[in-house]
Amino acid sequence: MTAPAVGLVVNPVAGLGGRVGLKGSDGAEVQRRARALGARPEAVDRAALTLRHLPGVELLTAAGPMGADAARAAGRAARVVHRPAGPDTTAADTRAAVRALVAAGARLLLFCGGDGTARDLLDALGPEPRLPVLGIPAGVKMHSAVFAVHPRAAAEVAAAWAAGRGCVQLEAAEVVDRDEPALREGRVGARLYGRLTVPVLPERVQQRKTGSSGPDPATPAALAAEVAERVGPDGLLVLGPGSTTHAVATALGAPDASLTGVDLLRLESTGAARLLLRDARADQLRTLPATPWIVLSPIGGQGFLLGRGNQQLTPELLRRAGRERLLVLATEAKLTALAGRPLLLDTGDPALDDALSGYLRVITGRRSAAVHRLSA
Repeated sequence: MTAPAVGLVVNPVAGLGGRVGLKGSDGAEVQRRARALGARPEAVDRAALTLRHLPGVELLTAAGPMGADAARAAGRAARVVHRPAGPDTTAADTRAAVRALVAAGARLLLFCGGDGTARDLLDALGPEPRLPVLGIPAGVKMHSAVFAVHPRAAAEVAAAWAAGRGCVQLEAAEVVDRDEPALREGRVGARLYGRLTVPVLPERVQQRKTGSSGPDPATPAALAAEVAERVGPDGLLVLGPGSTTHAVATALGAPDASLTGVDLLRLESTGAARLLLRDARADQLRTLPATPWIVLSPIGGQGFLLGRGNQQLTPELLRRAGRERLLVLATEAKLTALAGRPLLLDTGDPALDDALSGYLRVITGRRSAAVHRLSA
């Protein structure tokens, strides 16, 4: 039996702005700023991780960092069917590579990037695409329901599809994207661009992000009081993005904290918090004088705790803090909406993802918690 042909296209700059707090990587100027701040491309490594766990397929790809480099890093043979015009690739190169992979006979398209890359696939495949595609998550913004929850999960889904297992269902999944300039100004809004056909395994392909109706007015104060008691005076807090954490920061007396970034706060002896760094970068968090507490809330609907919009929290920082200084906040309603699905981890370090996996007490209010599973 002939091995099925799987096409791979990598957006080499996907996720470039994540570690440096730029909230996206779209556009040449943002990419220039990211590199000036010390950002390093990681998309090729993410794609290589998928390929290492995906045997038994014929691999088609584009040259260089658009796919062949990932295949080489994974020790995989690949047939190059497209070569970009120059070293600095653009969305037009992604679209051209997708069309070349389809013409070469790919029956499944793997793409490595974020929501912007998903939009490029949608543009290349036309308004009613039937060819199945699956995203290897590598961007900063990944709210579309077309991505595997982890690079290794992308391999699991693709392998099950290639083997013809009946547990894989093809579903129409939404492609949405956010306005990056608005996001950098703290304004959140997403637009639906269309749908792609995606092979789905339960818990291995992410859900679309859902909006929040806002926490109960009493909840932020209760969560803030619990955080203040656990951290204690003079404690450092690294606060992840989201409406829940922002409401808690406001309740602690730091209303200027970012809604969409990662912030550094210090708890005073009064129990109030002082904002030290707004929209902190990974390099700024790496040199903290004391070990911080990391305060996070999962993304509504998706359940992501690490690896979506908070890439400033590097594996090094997370290891330094340890599981005992990870404070997860969620309302009972947010946990119930997950319908038993775990809180998800995608730190960029598979060994750390495995070490953090397991059951954790999630703070739901004052002296109130629920035990919930964490998983990569």
